[in-house]
Amino acid sequence: MALSLSLLDLCTPFQNVEFLNNPARFLDPYHFRVTFECIAALKEDLEWRLIYVASPGNAELDQELDDCLVGPVPVGVNAFEFEGSAPSPQSIPPEDVLGVAALILTGSYCDQEFVRVGYYQNTEYDNDEMKLAPPEKIQFDKLVRDISAKPRVTRFQIKWYVIVIIGIACWTDTPWQGRLITVRSSSSSRGGKVSSCSLSKRPRR
Repeated sequence: MALSLSLLDLCTPFQNVEFLNNPARFLDPYHFRVTFECIAALKEDLEWRLIYVASPGNAELDQELDDCLVGPVPVGVNAFEFEGSAPSPQSIPPEDVLGVAALILTGSYCDQEFVRVGYYQNTEYDNDEMKLAPPEKIQFDKLVRDISAKPRVTRFQIKWYVIVIIGIACWTDTPWQGRLITVRSSSSSRGGKVSSCSLSKRPRR
């Protein structure tokens, strides 16, 4: 399964997500490889999370199966393998076990989510007899899963780098005297500050 992600000019990874054990038993861990290319070195780690969504209408039942930090990330092609635990059977309502559920892989940088990749997962029994007449009590050791080959990709623009310019003034004898640098700050999810700057001119008086 492959997907392409175009993010920002500073950091534009091409990503390939390959599930290494699909289809598999329902209770088997998820094992997949992520490959991406980075055109600018990242100072902080990338965080990846794997989430199982059994009941789309009830976010409280979502299960975070695993997460990992990847870094430092150098310029060039990078790859890592991710193994996430199977969902906890006790946390899934019996009526939501069989059929279609969702599997979500998210990527974040400095607590900013920049990509969300969603897959459909179909769960069924491993034999025709139980498919036709499912037992009243779910037998998880008899279940198999199959993850769809076409993910749904959602991209988010984030601030990869912060540049702050303070107290710069350039006075000349030209008709345009000086430059005004405006710094706009907004709160980041870490509670700190991130800034972007714009440059404008003012006429000489």
